[in-house]
Amino acid sequence: MIPLYLIAGILVYVLAARLILARLKGSLREALFALINVAGYYGFFVYKNSGFGLAFWLYGIMVLVLYATMHFYAQRTDWKLWLAFFAPILALAFVRYILTSHFIGLLGFFPATLRNLTLVIPTYFVGMSYLAFRCSRLVLEVRNGAVPKPGFWEYLGFCFFVPTMPVGPINTYGNYRRGFEPVPPHFPVGRALLRILVGCVKYLYLGAIFNQLSYGGLLLDDHYHPWFELPIAAVFYYLYLYCNFSGFCDAAIGVAGLVGIPVPENFQDPFAARNVKDFWNRWHITLSHYMRDIVFSPLSKFLARLMGHERVDHAIALTIMIVFLLVGIWHGVGGHYAAFGLVHGIGVTINHYYTIALKKWLGRDGFKAYNANRSIQAIAVVLTFFYVAVSMFFFANTSVEMKEIISEMRW
Repeated sequence: MIPLYLIAGILVYVLAARLILARLKGSLREALFALINVAGYYGFFVYKNSGFGLAFWLYGIMVLVLYATMHFYAQRTDWKLWLAFFAPILALAFVRYILTSHFIGLLGFFPATLRNLTLVIPTYFVGMSYLAFRCSRLVLEVRNGAVPKPGFWEYLGFCFFVPTMPVGPINTYGNYRRGFEPVPPHFPVGRALLRILVGCVKYLYLGAIFNQLSYGGLLLDDHYHPWFELPIAAVFYYLYLYCNFSGFCDAAIGVAGLVGIPVPENFQDPFAARNVKDFWNRWHITLSHYMRDIVFSPLSKFLARLMGHERVDHAIALTIMIVFLLVGIWHGVGGHYAAFGLVHGIGVTINHYYTIALKKWLGRDGFKAYNANRSIQAIAVVLTFFYVAVSMFFFANTSVEMKEIISEMRW
């Protein structure tokens, strides 16, 4: 169940934020909206977690530095523009790879208490991955003239917007600012509340049920298991992750709707995907759009020019592998995340070459008929579902847990 204090806090936040957007104008509205979101971040994620206090202040300092780089360099045309773009990504790398006990331990001269503290500090930077991508994309939005350069309060409110702070979706600044327009988008209250309810059911109940049959609930118990329980755990972990992640996004979109801020959809029937490429057009859509616009498009064009027109297909395949390696690394620290990204890169690359071969073999009309064939589509959907479910083995488990699970299987 959701604690009553959390429900009360969300209600106070929504009413205060909605009132600020509806009744105030100008710099006062921007400042108060930013402050209500910083206060909301503190209340929801810091107040009852004493260890988060230091990270809260470090987070604040980090956002000030990111604002400064954006403010001074986002409209430059020289290399300093890229300093502003990469600053949020470097901040993410700093939190994940520098503020860790593993790195501090290598230095040797820090006291044990600090090394123990840095073991958990990265987990206190709630939503750092999403903040990094939102802020880096904002730099390009400003550079391209898509949005005016935000002031300090506007930037702070965007960074700490509570509904999308923990796990996204990754909203663009331009879309976020639609909620501040004289005639903002209309969000029916009933629909927003229903979205929150659906999200809570998925996140709190269905996810919890499916998790009981996933790797942690079914296999990681120091007992031997028959082999058929491994695919069961794979399927139910996939179902659990969907309910957990999409449920939280549903609730975030609903709460943001009550406030009056538009947030893009992050899922669109991923279980109906007919290949791995289609899966990423339906799963974590805002991440897919970021990687497509910021990495895939410019990198594929560069590699195509470098490798030559006759090798364009190979340039695209190489870009796909690089993009999905970055997707895996973005999700977390550890080789298993990189392996997860590479497995999906392989799946999309196979689809890339398979599509090219089919078009040459079947022709335009034959390829169109192939895609319209319901039997082929059903087979493709089933195969994609199981491919993704199996790939989640690398996402769900560390290398130690993988070895433990495999050692417990009895064939």
